[in-house]
Amino acid sequence: MAEKCIFHVDVNSAFLSWEAAYRMQVLGDSFDLRTVPSVVAGERVSRHSIILAKSLPAKKYGIKTGEPLGMAREKCPELVVVKPNYGLYVDASRKLIALLREFSPKVDQFSIDEAWVDMTGTARLFGAPTLAAKTMKDRIRDELGFTVNIGISENKLLAKVAGDFEKPDKIHTLYPSEIPEKLWVLPVRDLFTVGRATERKLHELGIRTVGQLAHADRAMLRKKLYKQGDVLWHFANGRCDDALLAPPQENKGYGNTMTTPWNVTKPDEGRQVLLSLCETVGMRLRRDGKRAELIALSLRTEDFHDYSRQMPLPSATNGTEELYRAACRLFEASWDQKTPLRLLGVRVGKVTADDYRQQSLFDDADFARQEKRDAAVDEIRAKYGEDVIQRAVFLRGGIAKNMAGGLSKNRRTGVTKPVPEEGKE
Repeated sequence: MAEKCIFHVDVNSAFLSWEAAYRMQVLGDSFDLRTVPSVVAGERVSRHSIILAKSLPAKKYGIKTGEPLGMAREKCPELVVVKPNYGLYVDASRKLIALLREFSPKVDQFSIDEAWVDMTGTARLFGAPTLAAKTMKDRIRDELGFTVNIGISENKLLAKVAGDFEKPDKIHTLYPSEIPEKLWVLPVRDLFTVGRATERKLHELGIRTVGQLAHADRAMLRKKLYKQGDVLWHFANGRCDDALLAPPQENKGYGNTMTTPWNVTKPDEGRQVLLSLCETVGMRLRRDGKRAELIALSLRTEDFHDYSRQMPLPSATNGTEELYRAACRLFEASWDQKTPLRLLGVRVGKVTADDYRQQSLFDDADFARQEKRDAAVDEIRAKYGEDVIQRAVFLRGGIAKNMAGGLSKNRRTGVTKPVPEEGKE
């Protein structure tokens, strides 16, 4: 029986790399974002703009993923900023997964930019693991236009840790025999699932390296960290049940939130935001062939007080207008129209694949016609971009755009070259 062989494939600076590859390969741009200090971030005028991805030159300025855009600009005034292009990222991710499946049918996608590939028993097709990884890595670079790191081991955990070693465009192994020299020397923060809070607790116990965690008393870890302590002890020793790292289950709910560029103080502003959110939620439901039986509204005030309300829908639906009308009813029942709001969210639950509709004597809408219209709009947006067709309320501008957030297929926006004076905060 062949020894287990798992690859972990992780795109280097995914959003930025995909943006750069698209501009060079499709648009014919000669300007490579990856060669200059550049970042992917949200709207420059938005108060919640954060860094989603950064280039290696930007990293040298101390710019970090997740920090505010304004702070990054203070570190590098000449920073090139591009808007997120979610549809492009989804398309690039799908192409990556399709290429990986040419090497093995067993591909577990962990996130939009990383996946595990079970390469067990493929040596006669692609050679030894490191040779197969080089072939895979080079094909991704040459055919798709971006680079990846590939970690190789006998289980998903060690393969993922190996993939996080030196970047970019590298191949690393972390076999059980290499654990003492490669894994145990790492700080505990580098171990999978260890975040800031857990790192702080481990430091309080005098545990700063993965090796110290691996040799710590299991009973003490269970006492201090409960079940997580036992899991981390096994992880530190390179052991894991691959089921723990299984890909996410099918969506049981769909949702979208928007932190508004300024406080919502008028009902019309709130309704425009809700319509924008429902456009995206409805599109995602229809894309997956699902309908929802429950809708929930979440609100956050300017002083960060959160509250929510939900209600069942008359019939399972994925129609934008039905979702919007229900969201507006919740909005009218929840908001006093006096307290300024900084965030609104729409979420649907009790998702089903059934396409039946509970008929009512009081229904006066032509639901069949609405469904055909939604399907036609989705098809046009998928082919030509989400802003090519939009409701009139968004043409006048306002607090929200046509579709807030979400994962559209072809959002084509952003700058292609540095603009020195634009967008300074």
